[in-house]
Amino acid sequence: MNVSIKDKVALVTGANRGIGKAIVEAFIEQGAKKVYLAVRNPESTTELEFKFGDKVKTLSVDMTDAKAIAALAEQVSDLEIIVNNAGVLALTDLLNDTSESALDEQLTVNLYGLLRISNALIPIVEKNGGGAFVQLNSVASIKNFSGVDFYSASKAAAYSITQGLKDKLMDKNIHVLSVHPGPIDTDMAAQAGFTEGATPESVAQAIIHSLKAGDFHLFPDPIAKDFEQAYQSYSDALITASPA
Repeated sequence: MNVSIKDKVALVTGANRGIGKAIVEAFIEQGAKKVYLAVRNPESTTELEFKFGDKVKTLSVDMTDAKAIAALAEQVSDLEIIVNNAGVLALTDLLNDTSESALDEQLTVNLYGLLRISNALIPIVEKNGGGAFVQLNSVASIKNFSGVDFYSASKAAAYSITQGLKDKLMDKNIHVLSVHPGPIDTDMAAQAGFTEGATPESVAQAIIHSLKAGDFHLFPDPIAKDFEQAYQSYSDALITASPA
């Protein structure tokens, strides 16, 4: 299924910075009718509101709060494209006294946030005739990285759920795109010790291209493409193969 951004209404979680902000800007430039900015701190989107005026609308949501996520559904009745970009990463030793709480924090946002966004908003997209669901996963969803073990685990689980969404929504005119960046020049990457990476803008443009192409996987940057090359045969045989 091919999805164009032009004249569509989208929602982006974590829209105030990094990849989320770049996605908002790219969507507006590609002719999106409106983009909802779903963020924890409404004051953080002032720049985007000044730049784009009534083409954007800020919505306050705490991705750790199930009721707050559910409440989004009452404010986005015209929604056609969901981009679940919000995520958290914590540097934690795999074996220490804080490991369980670190895992819980990252599962709450990176996994349960995905599930709750899906349950709250996918019925609206379906009611509006279909569209797309874009999930920001990571190359860490297919390989564990030491020091960010729990981020890797949460993203691996999110990738599994994304595959389930692909199959579930196949007949509902909703295209699912799973995005797997490597290191991107964002605050989160810097937190993990990556000081260089592809630009958030390049990821946003790649998302637009992949939606138009009808892709399920997107590995948008040079490091991610190395993962894609190694993963391709497995993916073709077991992940994206047509049902028997």
